[in-house]
Amino acid sequence: MQKKGQEPGYFTADPTLYDILKQFAKENRQKETLAETILWKFLRGCQLGVNFRRQHIIGDYIADFACLPLKLIVELDGGYHQLPEQQLSDEERTTWLNSKGFKVLRFSNEEVIGNIEGTLETIKKNIYERKQ
Repeated sequence: MQKKGQEPGYFTADPTLYDILKQFAKENRQKETLAETILWKFLRGCQLGVNFRRQHIIGDYIADFACLPLKLIVELDGGYHQLPEQQLSDEERTTWLNSKGFKVLRFSNEEVIGNIEGTLETIKKNIYERKQ
């Protein structure tokens, strides 16, 4: 997945931004959304056979949930992600993460709350594919 001599994407945080991002990540963990709370109950503790981190810094971004060994990221999108400027920002973020070898799965908060089974099936399918 990563080339010899190349740092993994999750080691590339800009040192000048790291302390700020670390504080944001801590605040995000303390103020998680209902959808994040629900999904974390199923992702924590290797329940899906892999370890996920919550609010993890990768580059200049904070991933909602990240499985580093598989380079799999799960992002939950609230209503503000429908705004055109946020959609553009999300696309840029996904493009950068993809360029570092990460696969990004996006779910709306409503999708997680209303269909956790379907959300988990999609995540499990991607875990299986990334392990191959």
